[in-house]
Amino acid sequence: MLINEIIKKIRYNIKADRIGPDMPFTNWRLHFHSTMIKLCKKKFLSFDDSADFRSGAYAVGCSKIKIGKRVVIRPNTMLFGDTYEPLNISITIGDDVMLGAGVHIYVNNHRFDHVHTSFIDQGYYPDEAVIIGKGCWIGANAIILPGVEIGENTVVGAGTIVTRSLPAGVVAVGNPAKVIREI
Repeated sequence: MLINEIIKKIRYNIKADRIGPDMPFTNWRLHFHSTMIKLCKKKFLSFDDSADFRSGAYAVGCSKIKIGKRVVIRPNTMLFGDTYEPLNISITIGDDVMLGAGVHIYVNNHRFDHVHTSFIDQGYYPDEAVIIGKGCWIGANAIILPGVEIGENTVVGAGTIVTRSLPAGVVAVGNPAKVIREI
């Protein structure tokens, strides 16, 4: 019956380890600073009072994501910290990190080892945590893949795909990301 489905959906929205537009019974709270802070402190492993998680952004596996001071998670950003492995912390975003709109961060990827097995049936590679160091600037629509660590004060250009860790104090752009200069 429809009423039972609505009740189940409300319960799921409130208890789920995720935040985003697909969670309509909690997403409205992201539109107001006081309710956004309260929701994020409840959902995330760590969320500073000076951080901001904007409406239109997604986070899955919130309970294993740490967000530092003065971090803004902009619309269309997706934090896929959901983990199938026993990671205590899947994504760490350090203090003073700037994330452009549409940044995607992943801690796992689908397997594709066996040509005669459907990819959907192959499961996932082991999860690998992602760490973004203090003071980084991640440009709009950048993609950060599993196991990447980005050193402090590093700039990742818009649209860059980061497949390997980057040192501190550099500018990296491209697909895959390449360091083009030191800061």
